[in-house]
Amino acid sequence: MNDILIVYYSLFQHTRNLAVEIAKQTGGTLRELIPEKNYSFDYNTAAKEVRNEISRRFCPKLIFGNESIDGYQTIFIGTPNWFKTLAPPVMSFLKQHDFTGKTVIPFCTHGGGGFCQIENDIARECLKSITLPGLAVNGTFTSEEVTNWLKLIRYESLGKV
Repeated sequence: MNDILIVYYSLFQHTRNLAVEIAKQTGGTLRELIPEKNYSFDYNTAAKEVRNEISRRFCPKLIFGNESIDGYQTIFIGTPNWFKTLAPPVMSFLKQHDFTGKTVIPFCTHGGGGFCQIENDIARECLKSITLPGLAVNGTFTSEEVTNWLKLIRYESLGKV
């Protein structure tokens, strides 16, 4: 097993597509976070559900993706930007693991809002980790964009790219 994990939550597959590209370029293991209760596939209904959960700081139970991270040193964490922060299933994952001494690298997909508070929220939950600058993608992306980001954060100097 390699020591790279790419964890993500994706409702409409945008974040998943980015996670797959990161896995392709790093050789990392993909792990999708699946909450016990699915969100609606209707955007407006899902937005109401998510806004409610975020305002209550609700962390849904995960039925998949919450396995141990002990064997991994580098963890990419992906989420859609939902109301300026990360998706509740990602917060559930963060709260249930110890990231001490690990390298954490955030990434997100968004509809124009960029990272907003996502990088800060991840860093706050992973205080004893090394957090590298993330990648925020609006809509589509190219594999070259991901390659350039990995070079920018000097990820290739760790022998990973």
